[in-house]
Amino acid sequence: MTKFAQKVLAIVKRIPRGKVMTYKEIAIKLGNKNLARAIGQVLKKNPYPIVIPCHRVIRSDGKIGGYSLGIKKKKRLLRKEGILIIGDKVIR
Repeated sequence: MTKFAQKVLAIVKRIPRGKVMTYKEIAIKLGNKNLARAIGQVLKKNPYPIVIPCHRVIRSDGKIGGYSLGIKKKKRLLRKEGILIIGDKVIR
């Protein structure tokens, strides 16, 4: 695993239950707002999708975004944590 991937997963692991963060917010934490797509690729390969809660990462426009275990599962996990979703958008 690359150092970049390790940094991404470390940030995502600290997202609290019931909260979400955007790919761009993670990119900014890493010092480059243009890394959102690269972050998505790292999360796509997340070896521990529940332990490292990549389901808590959403798009900047509020849409759910992708999830390695499927969008339905991502929505279910977010709702279980108290996140309000209308259609395909997270209400923050």
